Amino acid sequence: MTCIVGLVNNGSVHIGGDSAGASGQSLTVRADRKVFRNQNFIFGFTTSFRMGQLLAHSFKPPERHIETDVYVFMVTEFVNALRRCLQDGGFAQRQNEVERGGTFLVGYAGRLFKIDMDYQVGEPACGFDACGCGQQVALGALFASPHSPPHERLTIALNAAERFSTGVRAPFHFETLEASE
Repeated sequence: MTCIVGLVNNGSVHIGGDSAGASGQSLTVRADRKVFRNQNFIFGFTTSFRMGQLLAHSFKPPERHIETDVYVFMVTEFVNALRRCLQDGGFAQRQNEVERGGTFLVGYAGRLFKIDMDYQVGEPACGFDACGCGQQVALGALFASPHSPPHERLTIALNAAERFSTGVRAPFHFETLEASE
């Protein structure tokens, strides 16, 4: 299920996402959004609506000390707080001594990151990324539209994912974290 897309443009971060909730052959268009703001972060999630609910309503992002590099902050303090939230909320899973969470995009401090199920933090060198079942189609659309405005690029990518993926459905929702935030 899902397509979440994000990009960085002139220091602002833009994330868009669909509204599909899929389970096997069943699909529901959900009213609760997969894209939202939490303090000075924007999120777009896949994997589980429960994880998204925790990120939106229980997660308390830590504050970064100004001298701490943004990437270092994300892979240490941010992920540590995320793990505690997902554990406390009953979402984090442990199997064979390996803890797993979920996958989502997060915009912070003018940068876009992908947090994967094993809590690794990725930052795309190309300035855009996607996750969910529509990921590959959306990445192709983002790659093919470099000169379009940010919102238009995200919309193109989500429309392409909806057209070619059974687990992606409108309406689409968007958040922007301006460069000044």
